[in-house]
Amino acid sequence: ICILGCPLIFREGYMGGGGCVDVEIRRIRGGDEAEACAGMMAASEPWVTLGRGYQESLGVVSDPFREVYVAVFDGRITGFVVVEMQGAFTGYIKSICVAPNLRDRGIGARLMAYAEERIFRKTPNVFLCVSDFNDGARRFYQGLGYETVGELRDYLVRGSSEILMRKTMGPLAEAR
Repeated sequence: ICILGCPLIFREGYMGGGGCVDVEIRRIRGGDEAEACAGMMAASEPWVTLGRGYQESLGVVSDPFREVYVAVFDGRITGFVVVEMQGAFTGYIKSICVAPNLRDRGIGARLMAYAEERIFRKTPNVFLCVSDFNDGARRFYQGLGYETVGELRDYLVRGSSEILMRKTMGPLAEAR
């Protein structure tokens, strides 16, 4: 059972999506899946606006220092999440992406829950950034309990900010 109370194989209807399908969340497997994730990312928002093309997206999902988990339905990748467990912000969600035609069906919530479970086993804080123009994603993260902790002006593209958000179970000092 995940922190949302749903089974490890997520029933999409639980979050109000259409139909009832099983979405398996697992570690990415091989170059073909990395290419599918990179294509999905490069062709959808907010990455189009941010100017992240296919090659840069492929680098994100192929980086051996990142953990990439995919949502799979009927043998197809329907979304993915990229987690960084090293560096200044241990427990940083680098990217999350759901196929545009499958959004608003609970897949993103399931990917987030999976990533949070992974991160909270090691640290009491989960961090992510969201572009200030990505209002839907900001509402989504706020609904999952994330709070704004900072703003990075002109960080990725001039004229836009990245909003640093955090979900916490407590301070680092209490986790040791």
